[in-house]
Amino acid sequence: MPTRRLSSIILSLRDRLNLSGKLLHAAIAGLILAMFAATAIVVMTTGPAQAAPDHTRTYGQDVSDYESDHDWSASPAQFGIIKATEGLTFRDPSFAHHWRELGKKGIVRGAYHYGHPGNDPIAEADYFLSVVNQQPAKPGDLLVLDLETTDGESVADVNTWAKTWLAHVKSETGVTPLFYSGWNFADTYGHGLADYPLWVAYYGRAKGDVTPPADWKTWTIHQYTDVPIDQNVSPLTPDQLRALGRP
Repeated sequence: MPTRRLSSIILSLRDRLNLSGKLLHAAIAGLILAMFAATAIVVMTTGPAQAAPDHTRTYGQDVSDYESDHDWSASPAQFGIIKATEGLTFRDPSFAHHWRELGKKGIVRGAYHYGHPGNDPIAEADYFLSVVNQQPAKPGDLLVLDLETTDGESVADVNTWAKTWLAHVKSETGVTPLFYSGWNFADTYGHGLADYPLWVAYYGRAKGDVTPPADWKTWTIHQYTDVPIDQNVSPLTPDQLRALGRP
């Protein structure tokens, strides 16, 4: 609080209550203590904090190199999904580290590829699998296509690209990949993809308060915020999530 404003409050207090000496000093001390207490309350209630797990749903987090120092050992997450690749050449530099840490923690883990429809979908899918397959695999590991950009392609071409990528990964691994996108993007470009479990980003809604876009009848994961980290909930149990991953 500015000094000028504090001085005026003190003078007003003295004049109105006719205080002097020790009584005035005691009143000032009480006022200052109250100010510090109020400030502490504001800091405690408005500062960023990681949400506690929602025990009615399975809680998870997802990261990329932007969170390369994320401490999985201290995380309350029951599943973690990490970026592996993007396009035809980008390998996330923190992927191997996060993969190992999730393996140590023993929770459900997954790897995602950020797709670019301007490239060949088979080539991108093969690149993703080449990077993921370099790491030790466990039953239940999830595979994910993250599609958020069109690269200037048409709705029909983006939709065909996604179908081709997903079908190729399923054919090569026996795993049905998850499809991740924002709600509006999925609603526009995701028709015909309902056979692939939906991981949908929709912020500003309560955890799990989201309706499926496009042809999906249900969603598998809801990413409900990216503050202070991407946070998610799933109506599935950890074992049910593992059943979607590698055999």
